[in-house]
Amino acid sequence: MIQLLRHAKAYRKQIILGPFFKLLEAVFELVLPLFMAHLIDQGVRAGHQTTVWQMTAWMVAMSVIGMICAVICQYYASIASQGFGTELRTQLMKKINQLSHQDLNQFGTDTLITRLTSDINQLQLALAMLIRLVIRAPFLSVGSVIMAFYIDWQTGLLYLILLPIFCVILFFIVRYSVPLYQRVQEKLDHLNEKVNQNLSGVRVIRAFARRKEDVKRFDTATDDLATIYQRVTNLSALLSPATTLVMNLGIVALIYIGGFKVNTGRLAPGEVLALINYMNQMLLALIVVSNLVVIFTRAAASAARINQVFETTPSLIQPEKAQTAPSQPDFIRFENVDFRYDANGGLALQDISFSLKPGEFLGITGPTGSGKSTLTQLIPRFYDVAAGRITVNGLDIQAWDLAALRHQIAFVPQTAVLFHGTIRENLQWGKENATDVACFQALETAQCRDFVEKLPDGLDTLIMENGQNFSGGQRQRLTIARALIRKPRLLILDDSLSALDYQTDLDLRQALVRDTDSAMMIISQRVRSIQQAKEILVLDSGRLVGKGSHEALLASSPEYQAIVASQEEAHA
Repeated sequence: MIQLLRHAKAYRKQIILGPFFKLLEAVFELVLPLFMAHLIDQGVRAGHQTTVWQMTAWMVAMSVIGMICAVICQYYASIASQGFGTELRTQLMKKINQLSHQDLNQFGTDTLITRLTSDINQLQLALAMLIRLVIRAPFLSVGSVIMAFYIDWQTGLLYLILLPIFCVILFFIVRYSVPLYQRVQEKLDHLNEKVNQNLSGVRVIRAFARRKEDVKRFDTATDDLATIYQRVTNLSALLSPATTLVMNLGIVALIYIGGFKVNTGRLAPGEVLALINYMNQMLLALIVVSNLVVIFTRAAASAARINQVFETTPSLIQPEKAQTAPSQPDFIRFENVDFRYDANGGLALQDISFSLKPGEFLGITGPTGSGKSTLTQLIPRFYDVAAGRITVNGLDIQAWDLAALRHQIAFVPQTAVLFHGTIRENLQWGKENATDVACFQALETAQCRDFVEKLPDGLDTLIMENGQNFSGGQRQRLTIARALIRKPRLLILDDSLSALDYQTDLDLRQALVRDTDSAMMIISQRVRSIQQAKEILVLDSGRLVGKGSHEALLASSPEYQAIVASQEEAHA
């Protein structure tokens, strides 16, 4: 956690002054029993009303000042902890955005969400407690022992006996609770994964009438989390009663010893009362310490998980100095490219070679799982190749600045992704300062201007989460319009026409040829969608098994012939 405190450097003043004011409050609290003893012994027992009023006034004044100090400390603690959490969450999000797709796959979406929310919340709480209680609680514990020795050194020995007993109890509970808290966070990751799957796949679950089975799986995940939570909570809960038991036994012993000393005149009744107050102060302070141990134990587990993300070296390394791309006839070139998702896994692509010139149309087809989408994700450098190389304008993509490389490419993935906001705001993801005229031009090319203009609010129509208030075909066309508005040099449509009817598909492809001068790569299972391409790549199990025009492949590629035949039979 100490490593992460660098993100709180903007709040050094609050982190320093907060404990200082809390220490002042603890000093006043530690002195109060002495004034009470003086009030009883020198005021009440002696019948001196002036002393009683004086001591009362001093005690009220110290209590009010202590309360003011406590409020100031609370104020500083809230500012520092919330600011620290905000900064840490921002920096963690920046780090996540630096990671490649491969790095993100290793962590998983659900665990990253947990680390951004639950884990950072634990660290915010830990910092707040650090400011408010870390100095106060130990100071009161040690101060109570010192004040007890000041009143009567023999009675003070009782305090020194109790402290080691508490430390032993604390050690054993912490030793076994830290691993359990780490398992709690892992179970929470698993539960978040289930929640994410349930919410995103609710329509599929209902369509297959699998609600009962899904509820059972969710119940199993929650039961596992509850079980491990109960174990660690029960273990941590032993701290407070164990501390209370030890301290109450100490109070009994103190009253017993104090009674003898009062009878022999070695202690005054007010001093015995002060010693009992110091015992209670030490009791309460040690209970706070025990709770702090639980909080910091959980924070330590969360800090380890967050540091794991910060310490991850991105697998995609940016060049120190971006090179200038030379002018080449081939805009995109694959040279004997191999790729695997995992270092220990098999090849997802093997020995892929082809080229694409500016303004050309390249089609890609093949059976499911043949590596079509994987191939296109290598061009924006979402992943790095295992062997071979990819060049853009004659320059290896690993020498390109990532932002400059991706700015030339507009990628429309298989799943249409729209963000909560208006249609205009979604289109402006492609070009931040796009005007309404540019938006409507892109919508027209994407064959969705008509339905947008018919909407009551037009471009200001609000898109619900994931575009659930639009049909699949409308979502696909809106994502295509968002890509077109950038006017990219390369447009990649990854099976982005699948939800369109044949006529809209044809109109869209004709509009793309008419309105854009971009090079195009279209992945499609429909032969009709790519048969006009200058060149078509046929993939099967990660290998390039056919390359050429539609007519050439019909004459030479058995795999392509099988795809065409299957679609002709389907329409027969």
